[in-house]
Amino acid sequence: MIATTQRQSLLFFTPLARQITLLKDDLLDPVDHLLDDPELVDRVRACLIGRHPNSSRTGRPGIAPDRLLRCCVLKHMKGWSFRDLEREVRSSLLYRRFTHYDADPTPDHSVFSRTFALLGPDVTEQVLRRVVGIACEQGVAQGKQFRVDTTVIESNVHYPTDSSLLGDSMRVLTRSLSKIGKECKQGAVKVIEHSRAVKYRLLEISRAAKSKTEAGRGRMRASYQKLLGLTRSVVRQSQQVLERFKKGRLPVVGSQLAVFAQLSQLEHFLPLAQKVIRQTKDRVVLGKEAVEKVLSLFEPHTRVIRKGKAHKPNEFGRLVRLDEAENGIVSGYEVVAGNQADTESWLPALQHHQECFGKPPEMAAADRGFFSAQNEREAETMGVKHVVLPARGQLGEKRAKRQKERWFRRGLHFRAGCEATVAHLKHGFSMLRAMYKGERGFQRYVGWSIISKNLFSIARYQEYQKRKPAAKEQAACPNQQDRQRNGAACKARSRAWPKSPSSARCQKPIAPAAARAAIARAEGPSTGPTCRSATAARKARPPATTCPKRPKRPREKE
Repeated sequence: MIATTQRQSLLFFTPLARQITLLKDDLLDPVDHLLDDPELVDRVRACLIGRHPNSSRTGRPGIAPDRLLRCCVLKHMKGWSFRDLEREVRSSLLYRRFTHYDADPTPDHSVFSRTFALLGPDVTEQVLRRVVGIACEQGVAQGKQFRVDTTVIESNVHYPTDSSLLGDSMRVLTRSLSKIGKECKQGAVKVIEHSRAVKYRLLEISRAAKSKTEAGRGRMRASYQKLLGLTRSVVRQSQQVLERFKKGRLPVVGSQLAVFAQLSQLEHFLPLAQKVIRQTKDRVVLGKEAVEKVLSLFEPHTRVIRKGKAHKPNEFGRLVRLDEAENGIVSGYEVVAGNQADTESWLPALQHHQECFGKPPEMAAADRGFFSAQNEREAETMGVKHVVLPARGQLGEKRAKRQKERWFRRGLHFRAGCEATVAHLKHGFSMLRAMYKGERGFQRYVGWSIISKNLFSIARYQEYQKRKPAAKEQAACPNQQDRQRNGAACKARSRAWPKSPSSARCQKPIAPAAARAAIARAEGPSTGPTCRSATAARKARPPATTCPKRPKRPREKE
């Protein structure tokens, strides 16, 4: 049952709530007002209701939609795990106030994990669109400027080697077979534990791989063949258990539910283990290149991405496209299938921007990886006035002249902000490595990191707008004492230079005649030299007199 968002606080908590309101957080307080938007809460509520026709009125009480939304944002904004989220919300009055738990008991970390998984990629995209809509309503993003970039986000996997993948296959299949054997009649499923033999084979392979001689390669090949034989035997036994269960010949005396759960695990991991055996045989024994590689049994959607980085030539994860508007608002994202070229992501990014803001951008920028003549033509056809795509290779005379124009160079400077946005997402909002399981979990993790970052950008923009008048006043005359002593002179300077005068102009610069007259009237009669006659006055100045030296006191002898 979905809990209500209207809650009555406990009587003993009322005096404490007054003190909690005095606790301030510069980051969470601005975001708190943004999360009060009813449309955001309604999208989360609709997702929770869609689980079952009677979810809204029957069943055990679950997490309220507003609490679930705030916990998701808090987790990704702080970069916590589910256990960290449970501990911090339970122990901190500030986080209790932010998540609306107040004096109510907080859920377990497993409840957070299962409930977060209900917010699939579709719901995450709807929440992101609403956050971008809030940015448009607040004037943070108007959709006039657009930049796009791609980056690699790692999956939560270890470094994939053929030997380690074979070891994972043995471990997972043996574990499922052992649990099935406990629920069956004694002796029905005989499981042989090969963990020690697998460990020795892995050590032999790692030692032989360090040797570059032909004898070392032979030892490594022999160890691989032994490991392949052990893996094939476990795979064969798993297939036999599945066939016996389908034919009704597996004598189950324990829990049928536990057997069903482990058989589903076998059905999931068996095809992956067979692919690992096939790709290892092709590479090690036959010396061929594997066509379709499995890089992880637990994250099979992982791909090898090569972005040309010297320090990291191969990255194991997924390629993600990020679309960005003004003030760091990420308007959209896409988890790209495979390692496709950036040129194929240009047109989908422009179309998504037009759907999001209802109009094409006035300026669209990307790096040289997105450049092609066709991409430029398609962007101009859509109505983009300034297409900033630097060409690759040696430039012709016409192309070089185009890329030296003022608007093009400004677009390149705007495009460089993509790098800061990517770094902020990866290091500030924990998007460096996606920690949720599966391809759907990967998309959810990326989406909620972007949502948290957008809320932070909107709050930062609002705080900047609040402090902007004071900053302008301070920039007009930075010296507080001079501003108090010469207030009329500062006003005269502001009238003389209406375009936000800098600090250098407040220090009596060479001004036009009208401005000098206005300053002179404000300051009153002055006997000192003007700025233009400073050199002549210095030459006519009498020599400075020095104070007479005091006679030295004679030192007293001790």
